[in-house]
Amino acid sequence: MTEKIYRMTAFAASKNGGNPAGVVFDADNITQDRMKEIAEEVGYSETAFVMKSDVADFKVRFFTPTEEVDLCGHATIATFNLMRDEGLVNVGEYSQETKAGVLMLKIYEDSVYMEQTLPEFYEVIPKEIVRDCFSIGDGEYLGDSDVEIVSTGLKDIMLPVNDLETLLKLEPDLEKITEISIKYGVVGIHAFSLDTYGEATAHTRNFAPFYGIDEESATGTSNCALACYLNKVGNKGTEGLYIFEQGYCMGSPSEIRVELERDNNGEISGVYVGGKAIRI
Repeated sequence: MTEKIYRMTAFAASKNGGNPAGVVFDADNITQDRMKEIAEEVGYSETAFVMKSDVADFKVRFFTPTEEVDLCGHATIATFNLMRDEGLVNVGEYSQETKAGVLMLKIYEDSVYMEQTLPEFYEVIPKEIVRDCFSIGDGEYLGDSDVEIVSTGLKDIMLPVNDLETLLKLEPDLEKITEISIKYGVVGIHAFSLDTYGEATAHTRNFAPFYGIDEESATGTSNCALACYLNKVGNKGTEGLYIFEQGYCMGSPSEIRVELERDNNGEISGVYVGGKAIRI
């Protein structure tokens, strides 16, 4: 069987930007081993496999080149922008079954927003434990806020960095990041600075070497977790909207948008990540 593989880039801030993802439709009869093979062959950080669902409109499984993951934001954005363009879905709301649960999607004419699970906050990690995961000469790079594990579907370490110049110069120790990821049961480290090139909320870099991703140019789930982290420390965004820059130092400028809905008590009641995607 020869599967048709689509190649997309999601969250692109320019035609050269975004985060590429593979997409395979009609994957019901594809074995898990074959899904792993396809993801490795495609070579992107994630490939999405779309199939039928008994509990939602669609079921989607996500594979990195080395592992299956419960959820992938940018691959979802790529998948459903493509499905709209191919006439498989219309503008409106849909649901997708994932290993992180059944999540809602808002499909617009030029973008897709994906529901994430409500935030969960885990350990605050002592800074001395993660300090050696990155180097920048002899300088101290960590910001004042806590280093904390946060999840809106996948657990990541939120790592505050002093400023944009420092963030862009960080040199990761991939072996140490892998060790930390295994120790704390996280996908990786999401480093950020509140200094940005434009009007964004924060500039981010994402490192997940344990899952075969040395650095990623646009990460939906991690930026959702970051928006919830920032909300917790008092940064409420612009009417609940957060805009994140990522991928600039990789030559792949990306823009990821996150919307937080709040109830009457100001507590987060909904989390959505959104953006555009184009075929490559």
